[in-house]
Amino acid sequence: MGKAMTMGDRENDARAAMAADLALRFGEAVPVPPAGAGGLDPAALATLARIAGRSSNRRYLDRPVPPDLLRLLLAVALSAPSKSDLQQADIVVVSDPAKRAAIEGWLPENLWVKSAPVLLVFCANNARQRAIHDLRGHPYANDHLDPFFNATLDTGIVLSAFIIAAEAAGLATCPISAIRDEAEKVSDLLGLPPHVFPVAGLGVGWPDSKAPISPRLPLSLTVHENTHAGADVAAGIAAYDSYREGVRPFPKQRDVARFGEVHPYGWSEDKARQYASPQRPGFGAFVRARGFRLE
Repeated sequence: MGKAMTMGDRENDARAAMAADLALRFGEAVPVPPAGAGGLDPAALATLARIAGRSSNRRYLDRPVPPDLLRLLLAVALSAPSKSDLQQADIVVVSDPAKRAAIEGWLPENLWVKSAPVLLVFCANNARQRAIHDLRGHPYANDHLDPFFNATLDTGIVLSAFIIAAEAAGLATCPISAIRDEAEKVSDLLGLPPHVFPVAGLGVGWPDSKAPISPRLPLSLTVHENTHAGADVAAGIAAYDSYREGVRPFPKQRDVARFGEVHPYGWSEDKARQYASPQRPGFGAFVRARGFRLE
C-alpha cells in the first residue's frame, strides 16, 4: 500500500499546482510562499489557487443551479466593497424564457449563452442615490462624470466577486460584454429606469469540462513600482505574442477580408484589428440618454 498523504504533502502539491498555473498564465515563474510564518495557510492557498487557475467557461452541463445556491452567491457578491458605501450595483436574474430568448437573439456571436443554466445582467445603478436625495430633501450636487464612473466601477467589483464566489462553489462562468451592443434594447426589456444601465452579462452553470487557461501579459508590463514609466512595451508585447501563440494560438484571424492573413498572428495583431473598427460608438449617447452628464 502506498504511503498516505500528509497535510504537508497536500499543501506542497497545491503550491506546485498554483505555481504551474501562474507560470502558464504569465510565461514566467511566480513564487508561491510556503505555509507558516509569512506564508499561506491552507484556506488562503486554496482560494488563491482557484483564482490563479481559473478560466472563462462556455460549456455547461444540462443541470440547473439550485435557487438557494444562486441566492447565496448573489448575496456574497453584493458583500463586495463599494465606493463610499453608495452601493450602486444591481443584478438582474433573467429567468423569464421570453426575455432570455430575446437577449440570446441579440448575441449572435455568443451562441453558447443558450446553454448556460443561469443568465445574469449586472447593472450600474445611480438612480437609487438620486432618489435618496429626493427623499431626504438634499441637493444632488454631483451631476457629472464621477457618478457614472463610480456606479460602473461598483458593478465591476460585484461582477468579479460573483465570479470568484461561483467558481469557488464549483460553477463555471463567462462574462458577456457584448450585452452592451444592445444596451438600449436590454434596458427596455429589463425595465431599467433612468440612471441605470447594463454593464455586463454573465453565463453561469456547472462546467462539462475544464476550459484552458488564457495567458496574460507579462507582469513587467502590468505591475509597476512607484512610477509607471520604464516598461519596454514593444519588446514586452512581442515576447507575449510569441509566448501566447505557442500556448494558446487564436483559432482564426479577425477581419481577413479587410486586413488579409498574416503569419504569425499574435495577440497584438488581433487586438489592433478588433479596435480598428468602431466598438459601440453609440454607447456614450445611450448613457447620456439614461440621464448621465459625462463632463
